[in-house]
Amino acid sequence: MINKEHIQSLAEEHLAGTPGFLVDVVVSDGSNIRVIVDHDENTSIEFCMGLSRHIESSLDRELQDFSLDVLSPGLDQPLKLHRQYVKNVGREVAVMPVEGAKLEGVLTRVEEDHFVVQTREKRRIEGRKAKEWVEEDHTFAFADVHWTKVIISFNNKPRA
Repeated sequence: MINKEHIQSLAEEHLAGTPGFLVDVVVSDGSNIRVIVDHDENTSIEFCMGLSRHIESSLDRELQDFSLDVLSPGLDQPLKLHRQYVKNVGREVAVMPVEGAKLEGVLTRVEEDHFVVQTREKRRIEGRKAKEWVEEDHTFAFADVHWTKVIISFNNKPRA
């Protein structure tokens, strides 16, 4: 039987010293293996194929049949690892805290145990007629967040 720890070990061995990193490994019934990897710069098909070949060459199809998928996290998937947060600094994210409402803003900083999201909205300032842009930093401990997702936008307008 193929176990998750063995696949993790093979993947980490191949990824050592590269900008790639392992996000998750799932081995389900019927020996369906799913390896999710990310990359500090960009996850290419060639990168995934190289890892797939490495894992497949280390397993014996004569002993057990299996299916193997090596893929990058989907755009709709939440960030799981600290390294994914670091990779996405400067991008817009949606954060669902354990307590409170969902918040959207720019991921501005990532520390060991927390991250910071900056929101920007127009507010009426006391003593002024026109609304002004107000930026506010929100700090979240990783443990206090259900999920964080990168917001994909095809609108290339810079923030005013």
